[in-house]
Amino acid sequence: MSHSTVPRNGAEADTTARTPVASGGATGPRDERRRGGRLSLRIRFGRDRVLLLMTLPALVLVLLFNYVPILGNIVAFQDYDPYISDNGVVSILHSPWVGLENFRSIFADSAFWNAVQNTLVLFFLQLVLYFPIPILLALLINSVVRPRVRAVAQAVLYLPHFFSWVLVIAVFQQLLGGAGLLSQLLRQHGYDGLDVMTDPSTFKFLITAQSVWKDAGWGIIVFLAALTSVSPDLYEAAAMDGAGRWRRIWHVTLPALRPVIALLLVLRVGDALTVGFEQILLQRDAVGPGAAEVLDTFVWWNGVRNQDFGYAAAAGLIKGVVSLGLVLAANKVAHLMGEQGVYKK
Repeated sequence: MSHSTVPRNGAEADTTARTPVASGGATGPRDERRRGGRLSLRIRFGRDRVLLLMTLPALVLVLLFNYVPILGNIVAFQDYDPYISDNGVVSILHSPWVGLENFRSIFADSAFWNAVQNTLVLFFLQLVLYFPIPILLALLINSVVRPRVRAVAQAVLYLPHFFSWVLVIAVFQQLLGGAGLLSQLLRQHGYDGLDVMTDPSTFKFLITAQSVWKDAGWGIIVFLAALTSVSPDLYEAAAMDGAGRWRRIWHVTLPALRPVIALLLVLRVGDALTVGFEQILLQRDAVGPGAAEVLDTFVWWNGVRNQDFGYAAAAGLIKGVVSLGLVLAANKVAHLMGEQGVYKK
């Protein structure tokens, strides 16, 4: 064997192995796997193909039921008549085009602005009164030492989440209605009866109370899951530094919950114009549209009951655009506060 082909020592062999390939030659395995510091698309697809196949059915459902119906917003610019044909696509193609006429009618409609006002008032009430309650209950349950007591409390608070709105409203009717338990108790003591369920002045507080009772348990689970990621060493270190219970909650627990609070707050702001369609629709006739009409019921009443589909679609499109803007604005605020929000920068 010629001496020119044999490396003299290990260092020379290592230098030879690390010599870059000349341009035009075959690329090495590292160059094939990485392009600009990232794995190539083929490598990543091969690595994650099982996960991609698992998410494919959910992706198809989202496309069919969330994104394809967006194309139907074109009826907001038409005097849409679904009875032109049995085929909805044909009806869209043959309905007369009215441009922005539906939007002009909506902005001139006092009922629309009344629905906007009721929606915003309900949103702020639920944000102030409903949003903090799951956080406080999660902190309270997390402070319980006995696991069995903690599990029972969590189960009791979470149980109403599985109730339908019909059942929830029936429970409140039996308690706060004109013939309910509270009204009967007042009459037995010589006072006039009280019917909270048909009082327009207290309707917004009633809606908020129903939402708290039904869905606070769901929020508790989210915040308790976030609290499990907090290291017990942080509490021990804070206790050794002389921090009491409230100090540990303020300086350890709440900072750990801040990313989750920011995320849920962004989502809640984006859902500000959706304040409970089924819940309000079931009680709309009891207090009247002046107190109970919100954007969702306004769209339903005009689109389904009055069959003015183009008008209702225009109102729904306005609501969707405003909700998207609220999500982006709230997410920007979360980024300015140093949180991730719905997506990273």
